[in-house]
Amino acid sequence: MRLPLLLLLGLSSACFAKDATIQSPNGNITITISDQQATPSYKISFNGKDVIENSALGFEFKQQAAFAEGFTITDVNNSQHNSQWQQPWGERQTIIDKHNELAVTFKKPAPQGGTYTVRFRAFNDGVGFRYEVPKQAGFENIEITKELTEFAISGADKATAWWIPARGWNRYEYVYNTTPLQQAALAHTPFTFKNADGVHVSIHEAALVDYAGMVLNQRRPGTLQADLTPWSDGVAVKKHGAFNTPWRTIQIGDKAVDLINSDIILNLNEPNKLGDVSWVKPGKYVGIWWGMHINENTWGSGEKHGATTKETKRYMDFAAKYGFDGVLVEGWNIGWDGDWFFNGDVFSFTKPYADFDIAELTRYGKEKGVQLIGHHETSGNVTNYRNQMEDAYALYEKSNVSQVKTGYVADGGNIKRIDENGIARHEWHDGQFMVNEYLHSVQLAAKHKISINTHEPIKDTGLRRTYPNWIAREGARGQEFNAWGTPPNPPEHIPMLAFTRMLAGPMDFTPGIFDMSFNGSGGDTNRPQTTLAKQLALYVVMYSPIQMAADLPRNYLAKPDAFKFIQDVPTDWQQSIALAGEVGDYVVFARKERKRDNYSGNDWFLGAVTDEQARSIEIKLDFLEQGKKFEAQIYRDGNKAQWKNNPYDLKIEKRIVTAADKLTLKLATSGGTAIRFKAL
Repeated sequence: MRLPLLLLLGLSSACFAKDATIQSPNGNITITISDQQATPSYKISFNGKDVIENSALGFEFKQQAAFAEGFTITDVNNSQHNSQWQQPWGERQTIIDKHNELAVTFKKPAPQGGTYTVRFRAFNDGVGFRYEVPKQAGFENIEITKELTEFAISGADKATAWWIPARGWNRYEYVYNTTPLQQAALAHTPFTFKNADGVHVSIHEAALVDYAGMVLNQRRPGTLQADLTPWSDGVAVKKHGAFNTPWRTIQIGDKAVDLINSDIILNLNEPNKLGDVSWVKPGKYVGIWWGMHINENTWGSGEKHGATTKETKRYMDFAAKYGFDGVLVEGWNIGWDGDWFFNGDVFSFTKPYADFDIAELTRYGKEKGVQLIGHHETSGNVTNYRNQMEDAYALYEKSNVSQVKTGYVADGGNIKRIDENGIARHEWHDGQFMVNEYLHSVQLAAKHKISINTHEPIKDTGLRRTYPNWIAREGARGQEFNAWGTPPNPPEHIPMLAFTRMLAGPMDFTPGIFDMSFNGSGGDTNRPQTTLAKQLALYVVMYSPIQMAADLPRNYLAKPDAFKFIQDVPTDWQQSIALAGEVGDYVVFARKERKRDNYSGNDWFLGAVTDEQARSIEIKLDFLEQGKKFEAQIYRDGNKAQWKNNPYDLKIEKRIVTAADKLTLKLATSGGTAIRFKAL
C-alpha cells in the first residue's frame, strides 16, 4: 500500500528533515529512518529502548560520488505481509513469514547525486534491510569501495559480545571470544551480544549473492561498520547497472533462545528456484575420515591408504547393517600424495587411485542400499576445480552419488584463481568472487541432482531456501580439531556455537566420537572435551540434515547401547524449539521428527549440553502433545561422570511421561543428555 508522503513522514524543524517509521507486527520493534542533516540514517528500538542508535547508510564508489551527504527522503512505500511456506527439509517444516515493510527512497540532485532505496522489514523477532540501486545515468559500471552501513550499539560500554576474528588465516575456524563489546575488533557474523538491559542481539546477513561478505569493523567504540571483504585488486564489489545488496539482519530477543527460534534469515531469502527437489535426501552417514585425523589411515596412497575398494566395502557393510544412508570416502582421487594442502594444481576429480574401483563400489552400494558420498578437495585452487567440475559431477551422477562434500582448504586470502590473462590472483573465501564460485558449484550440481556439503565455505546466509541442494556446510571449528587442534574445542564450544554460528544455518560438525583415548587418556590430550552423553546430545543440538557417525565402526560396536541413540535419531524435523540456554553456558533443544522413510512423525527428541560447569536444568515437557503418553528413553551422564577423567559414565533409563510432566536434567562437566520420547 502506498500512502501520501506527508502521512508517513514526520517533519522536523531542522531544514525540514524527515523521519519515516515502521513497527513490527506486535509493536515491540520500531525502526526510524531519517535524513537529518541531509544524511541517510536509521535506528532501532525494542520495547521502547534503543538497541541500535542513529546509524549511517550509504556507499562509496571508485568512480561515482558517494551515496552519503546531501541525500534526502523523496518517497516512502509501506506494506504488510503474512504468509507461511514449507521447507522440503529443515529444522521445522512450516515457516511463518509475518512482517511490516517500509521502502524509503533517497535522492540527491545531479550532477553529484543519484537515487537508491533502502527496504526495511520489521519482524517480531528482528529487522532486515537491504539497498536497492536502480539503473541510472552514470552508474552503468560500478565499483563499490565501501559500504557505509553502521550498527551503533546502544549502551555498548556495558554490553557483552561473543565473536570470532575476521580475515584471519583460519577463515571461520576459531575459538569464540567472550569480551566486552567494545573489545571486539574485526569480527565475522553472526555477531551476537547482550546489552545492559539483557536484550540479546545478533547481526548477520541474508541472501548473500553476487556481493562481498560483510564483516564488522569497530573503528569508533560501540559503532560497528559494515566492512566488505575485497577482491585482490582492493575493490569491494563490482556491479553493472541495477543491483540489490544482501539483507543486513538484526535478530532481537528478550532471551538468548529467542535468537535461535527466529526464522528471519530464511524468510529474507527467495523461494526455491530448483523446482522438484525430492531427490535432495536428508540422512545419516559414516565414512573413511576420522581414521585419517587420528593417523590410523592416510589420504595419500600407500600401505595405510584409507580410500580403498576393500575398506569402502567394509564401511558399506556396516552402514547397511546399522541403517546409514551413505559412506563418505576422502582420498580416493589422484592428487593427495605429498603435502595435499598445496596440491590444488594437481588434483584430478575424475581419476581414482588404482586401489579405488568406483564402478565396482557403485554396483556394491546399489546391492547394499548404501550410496557413496563424494568428496572434492580443491586445496583452494578454484580454477582447476572449475575446469573439471562438469566432468566430475557427471561421473558422480553416473556413479549413483547424490551428495558431495567439497573442500576449500587454503589460508584465508589465499584462494587461487587464474584470471583472463593467465595470471594467478589470490582471493578471500568470503569475497565477491568466491561468493559466486560457491554458488556456481551448487547450481551446477543441481543439474546433476547432486546436493553439496561445503567445507571451508562462505558463511551460511539462508540460501538453502533458494537452493535446497545446498544441504549443509562447515564454517566453524568442527570435530576434527579435537584430534589435532591446538587447543582442541573447549567445553563451551557447542553451547557457544548454538547462539552464534548456528544462527546462520546447519553445520556438518561430524559428531559421535565414542573413543576419547586415541591420544591417551585424561584432560590434557587432544580429544573431545566432552562426556559420551554430550556426544549423543550433539545429534539434536547441532542441527544438520546430514549427520555423520564420525567414529570408527569398531568403537560403535564396543558401545552398542549408546550407539542405539545414533541409529534412532532422525535428521529432518517437523518442529524445533530451543527451550532454554545462555550463550556459551548451556542449551536445550526439543525437536519433533518429520514423517519420512522409517520415521513415523510421532516421536520427539531432546538434546541438552553444558560447558565446563556441571548443572541441573528443569525442563517442562509441555512441547509434547496433550493427552498422549511417551516412553522417555534417556541417555544421560552417570552420577560420577565428568569429561576429564570419567567421560564414559553413561546411564540409560526409561520412564513414561506426558506433557504435564517435568524432567530435571543433571549434566556433568561438559556433559549432556539425549532423550527419545517414543510415542505410545
